[in-house]
Amino acid sequence: MDYTISEKVHCLIIGSGPAGYTAAVYAARANLKPVLYQGLQPGGQLTITTEVENYPGYPQGVQGPDMMVDFEKQAKRMGADIRYGIATRVDFSSQPYKVQIDEDKWIQADAVIISTGASAKWLGLESEQRLNGYGVSACAVCDGFFFRGKEVAIVGAGDTAAEEALYLSKLCSTVHMLVRREQMRASKVMQERVLHTPNIKLYWNSEADEVMGENKVEALRIRNNLSGETQTIPVSGFFVAIGHQPNSDIFKGWIDMDEAGYILTVPGSSRTNREGVFAAGDVQDKIYRQAVTAAGSGCMAALDAERYLSAKGLA
Repeated sequence: MDYTISEKVHCLIIGSGPAGYTAAVYAARANLKPVLYQGLQPGGQLTITTEVENYPGYPQGVQGPDMMVDFEKQAKRMGADIRYGIATRVDFSSQPYKVQIDEDKWIQADAVIISTGASAKWLGLESEQRLNGYGVSACAVCDGFFFRGKEVAIVGAGDTAAEEALYLSKLCSTVHMLVRREQMRASKVMQERVLHTPNIKLYWNSEADEVMGENKVEALRIRNNLSGETQTIPVSGFFVAIGHQPNSDIFKGWIDMDEAGYILTVPGSSRTNREGVFAAGDVQDKIYRQAVTAAGSGCMAALDAERYLSAKGLA
C-alpha cells in the first residue's frame, strides 16, 4: 500500500487518560519528544466521573475532569506535544511504524505506546446516561465509597458483577442484584459467596427498566422477564457491571490480544509481541482498571520505550 507520510515522530502515544498522560510525562523527561493524540475521549473515562477520592495526592478529592486537566498540563509542561486527533488505522508491518490520524494523514513513529483505554458497556437506557456520574456508575471500586450505609442496585451476572456486588455489600446496607436469567454466569465459588451474603438481594429473570430521579438516582424500576411485571425499589446508586470493551479494534491483526480484545503484554513489562510497540492502562488491564494502576503502567511504557530506543541507538 502506498502511504503519503506527513510527519515522522520519535515516540507516539495513542490515547490520553492517566496512562497516556503519565507516559507523556516520563517520555518527555527522557527527551523522547513524545507526540500524544488524545483520541475520541480526551482524558479518558475519568472525564465522565464526578468526584475521585482514591487517587494519591488529592487529600480533599478531585473532580475527574479537573484531574485530567492537571495531568495534561503537567505533560505539556514537560514538553510533550499534546494534540487532538484519533488514530484510525495502523500498519505495523515494518519500522518505522505507520499510524493514520483522523482517516487523513499518516505519520511514522520509532516507538508507539498504546493507551487507548476501555469503554464500559451500558444498558442503553436514556436515564442511565443522563444520571451517569450522579449515582450511576460502572465501577464499584471507584464509586462505592459514596454510598456507605445506603441501598444500591447492580446489574450483571458474571464474575465482575459478583465481585462488585460483594465489594458493595461491605459498604452498603443492601445491594439489590439484577440477573437477567434464572442463573448467573459467574464461577461457582463467586456465586456461592453472593448467595451467602445476607445483604445481597437477588432478582432473577430481571432487568433494569428505568433509573429514576431528576438530578441524582432516587430509585430503580425493574421488570421481570417472565411475568412482565415491574416494581420500583428505592436506591441511591445504580452500578452497571456487564463488562468493558477495550478500545483495541484498530490493532487487531498486528498486536496479540486475548479473546476479549485486551492487548497482551509480556509479564512485568509493557512490551507487546511487536518490537517497539508498548501498551499501558485499561486497554491491557482487565483486572484492576484504576486510575493509579493505569498511571503506573504508563510510566512503565515510557521507561520501556526509552530503553528500547536507546538499545536501537535512536535515543
